[in-house]
Amino acid sequence: MKTTTIGLDLAKNVFQVHGVDEADRVLRKKLRRAEVLSFFGSLPPALVGIEACGGAHHWARELSKLGHDVRLMPPAYVKPYVKRGKTDALDAEAICEAVTRPTMRFVAPKSEEQQSSGVELKVRQLLVQQRTRCVNALRGHLAEFGIVAAKGMGKVSELVAVVRDMEDNRLPHAAREALLDLARQIEAADDGIRRLETRLVRRSRTDERARRLATIPGVGAITAAALQATAVDPSAFRSARHFAAWLGLTPRANSSGGKERRGGISKQGNRMLRSLLVLGATAQLRYLRTAPERAEWASRLLARRPFKVVAVALANKMARIAWALLVRGGTYRMAASAS
Repeated sequence: MKTTTIGLDLAKNVFQVHGVDEADRVLRKKLRRAEVLSFFGSLPPALVGIEACGGAHHWARELSKLGHDVRLMPPAYVKPYVKRGKTDALDAEAICEAVTRPTMRFVAPKSEEQQSSGVELKVRQLLVQQRTRCVNALRGHLAEFGIVAAKGMGKVSELVAVVRDMEDNRLPHAAREALLDLARQIEAADDGIRRLETRLVRRSRTDERARRLATIPGVGAITAAALQATAVDPSAFRSARHFAAWLGLTPRANSSGGKERRGGISKQGNRMLRSLLVLGATAQLRYLRTAPERAEWASRLLARRPFKVVAVALANKMARIAWALLVRGGTYRMAASAS
């Protein structure tokens, strides 16, 4: 039986295979993790469909080395092909059917370097979240004893100094001993974030695409690294708007009967990258309040729409510019203002 199309349902230990040949004969097989490569190595080149997930990029690289045409698909696009019930065998069958659809959208497999960059960004995000939780806990506990500081990460050092000051009688000994652990976690998270950001910035300075992306106002080394690690194949998007829609920065459509209704942004796609773009846009808008002549479009929009709405609109614009630079090359050049 010469299988032409295979759906592979990934799992931790037991994988499910559903294959179809030219005569529509079906192959169903369970594989242990150690058997996957030997099984596919014994097959002639075939079209292999896999749901895009954490381990999918690794298996896509390995199966591609064996000569197979591997295509990754978003799980949400595969779900409509699942028949009644939910089993690994039915999932593999749905994957096998979905991968042959002419309108299916695929995810480009990531290289090891792109995955490594993504891991760095995710670890940084985790450390930032842990630091934020520890800082909030430190502020809350010290406030119970009447010790407060101004907002912002820059003021946290004042609270840490109070915790470390053994002569400050406002804080009981038992509470100080407990809060010292929080202070150490904050400092450890700070050190980890600093090391990761240093590596990201150093690498972005030597990477040609990252340098070009950094010319966009509001895009720094971290956002440029996130764009490269997340948008593996920007040319797969037909236009800049499709790229912004993939990031969840376009209005959600709910149209019927010839009436178009637009809601809030869809918030689909990579949450981390979308947050970085919105943060960069927010920083730009705060600067524009003191220098509105530098961006007439944003200034006019700020005059009639809320600040956060304008920030998302500017993030949408930044995403479109990033797509254009990634696909067409070049650097960002600010348009000359009309005299």
